[in-house]
Amino acid sequence: METLEEAEHCFPQINTSCRKHSRPQSESMIISILMSFISLITVVLNLLVIVSISHFRRLHTPTNLLLLSLAVSDFLVGLFVMPFQILLREPCWFLGDLVCVLFYFIPFIIVTASIVNMVLISVDRYVAICDPLRYSTRITQKRIKICVLLCWIYCVFLSFLFYDILKQPGRYNSCYGQCVINISGVADLILGFIIPVSTIVILYLRVFVVAVSQARAMRSHITAVKLQISVTVTVKKSELKAARTLGVVVAVFLICYCPYYGVSLSGSDIVLGSSTDLFIVFLVFFNSSLNPLIYALFYPWFRKSVKIILTLQILRHSSQQAHIL
Repeated sequence: METLEEAEHCFPQINTSCRKHSRPQSESMIISILMSFISLITVVLNLLVIVSISHFRRLHTPTNLLLLSLAVSDFLVGLFVMPFQILLREPCWFLGDLVCVLFYFIPFIIVTASIVNMVLISVDRYVAICDPLRYSTRITQKRIKICVLLCWIYCVFLSFLFYDILKQPGRYNSCYGQCVINISGVADLILGFIIPVSTIVILYLRVFVVAVSQARAMRSHITAVKLQISVTVTVKKSELKAARTLGVVVAVFLICYCPYYGVSLSGSDIVLGSSTDLFIVFLVFFNSSLNPLIYALFYPWFRKSVKIILTLQILRHSSQQAHIL
């Protein structure tokens, strides 16, 4: 009996070490396969976006540069962050407290960059729809590159602001061999959720209102009955498409992030690494799998570029000048 009890510990020679989970092996394997598949899909989809925008010169536009930055952050989520969450399914951590903190510190930078990139994209679309005459002068590639650089600097600074645990790693561990940290729920809620989400929702609602009003203004100037009927059908389709796209953008983001930040709204601090919070945290990361579908897969140029990549036509010297728009 004593041998069985020792086998339950992560470190059998240390009585204060954490105990291993006693879940069925089949269940553990299914969960690992599912999480690994999501991680792989995230990497592949975002890598296709990165290669497409980077390789084809006709895609080097300010908006696509923002999509590229978003795809890079989401790619890193699938490549580093999700596999780390798979490791955290078990309470046993063998790499030490300092590495544990770093393994949380780096993902926080990546995930925050993904959120800020979404805000930048919403700003870009707001200017494009609400102030189209000055869009080309206000939104340039040089300014976008500066904004992207500031985005990543801001995310690093924000991470240092939250992670004071770098001074004393391991202080939130309840047993030896655990990898758990604590984040200030209120600060993370305001800077990481309320401000970005409010910005995205307000800008997208403004874009939708302006788009609908412009469509109705164009329709009111049509006098011919036949033309008016034709335009009416087109406007209705465009309104529905705009509503559906904006609904997907906002709804998917909220669905993935609300459970995580709901913990903050309840007044509790977020204890990362506990088994009950792993699913909620992974749901946040799953948003990175959906971003390339929302922001890129609906674009015709993306389907054309993927076809060129998968058929290896990208290896041709003239492929950079391909007409994919």
